[in-house]
Amino acid sequence: MSSTNDRVSAIFKLEQQVVELLNLQGWKLKHTGDSYLPYDALGYTPKGQKCIVEMKFRDTYYETKILEVFKFNKLRQFSDDILKFYYVSDPKGSYWYLINNLDNLQVDTLYCPKSTMWDNEKQNKSVFLLKESQAIAKYNHYATT
Repeated sequence: MSSTNDRVSAIFKLEQQVVELLNLQGWKLKHTGDSYLPYDALGYTPKGQKCIVEMKFRDTYYETKILEVFKFNKLRQFSDDILKFYYVSDPKGSYWYLINNLDNLQVDTLYCPKSTMWDNEKQNKSVFLLKESQAIAKYNHYATT
């Protein structure tokens, strides 16, 4: 079983790789590398719009993508002229959600880990279960043999 530091390092590297790939496609993002911010990257879209990106990497595929209400509210507090993206990658694909356009979401309660990083202690959390159809973009991951 890997240590917490190994997991943090692996996720940090994944975040950096996503930022690098997006920058190759015309984005101008900077990886924050700060676990205390509610986002993992900030900068500009290819069209020059200010943006922030929160990223999640899941080891297991689920039809709905979990977004904590707390995280959602933190992201929504930023100025309306900033595009707020939620990026989720799981074994089947990568999904892009535009937080600015997510309205009238239903709050659910899930019993899940307090933190994805620091412990295995669980608690009830208020979450939104986002459908794949709510994503503004979806990219399938293809297995290689």
